[in-house]
Amino acid sequence: MLHGHTITRERIAAMEPRIRPFVRHTPVLRVDMADFGRPPLPVDLKLECLQHSGSFKARGAFTNHLERPVPAAGVVAASGGNHGAAVAYAAMRLGHKATIFVPEVSPQAKLDRIRGYGAELIVGGARYAEALAASESFAEKSGALQIHAFNQEETLVGQGTLGLEIEADLPELDTLLVAVGGGGLIGGIAAWFSGRIRIIAVEPEGAPTLHRAFAAGRPVDAPAEGVAADSLAPKRVGEMMFPIAEAFVERSILVGDDDIVAAQAALWDRVRIISEPGGAAAFAALLSGRYTPARGERVAVLVCGANANPAKF
Repeated sequence: MLHGHTITRERIAAMEPRIRPFVRHTPVLRVDMADFGRPPLPVDLKLECLQHSGSFKARGAFTNHLERPVPAAGVVAASGGNHGAAVAYAAMRLGHKATIFVPEVSPQAKLDRIRGYGAELIVGGARYAEALAASESFAEKSGALQIHAFNQEETLVGQGTLGLEIEADLPELDTLLVAVGGGGLIGGIAAWFSGRIRIIAVEPEGAPTLHRAFAAGRPVDAPAEGVAADSLAPKRVGEMMFPIAEAFVERSILVGDDDIVAAQAALWDRVRIISEPGGAAAFAALLSGRYTPARGERVAVLVCGANANPAKF
């Protein structure tokens, strides 16, 4: 285990049964890349896009609610949409108030989902960083519990339960491709596997947060642009996840907006899976050839979010 970090396999394993009543064990679908016009290769798609609230974020949201005392003012979160939906869903299930701040870039499908769970929704600011600042101010004034989307121990532990589930589903796995925004997902998963499989980060060219951090040796600001900006474009990766990524993530691969849109379309056309751009980013690395597996390599791809409007397809 990485020295000095507290997102341990033991904590993740202890948390999993606590959140189990509230989250789905999502399915795995085996596909052949030949069906997508690529060289034949069996690939397992872990369909976390079918999770409650439409993304993996429900895991971290419930972990925060169950591990931290929630005051009468309830919880508050800033989000591009998926984290906000997950926090709102968890608050609804557990009987807490929720206030969610989102930037103007958040798509309507995500706003509708947050409102549908009964949360108070406040839209403002061009990007996630502005919504985060507004949420922090609200937390200070109201006393509400701030639930950070990625730079929070409980969030990382909760997302790490997905690593535990993937290992249970796919014990012979060699390589897992994971999309990265703030890094809470890959940080939790990497902490669980702790170097026992190859973990590849996949990021949009317009928001290379982990890519920049690897180059600089620390989290640094990156652009926050592109088709997946609502879910994969914070200013920088989290301070808590970065040492875990340095130790256990092999590298970061960048994919273009066209690659991501093509992956979205291919998932729908070939296997009828609806994915938002951020949810399809990891598959884009395989489909575009940016990641080429070795012969016999057992590869899985995390399809991590589905809060898109299917009418676009």
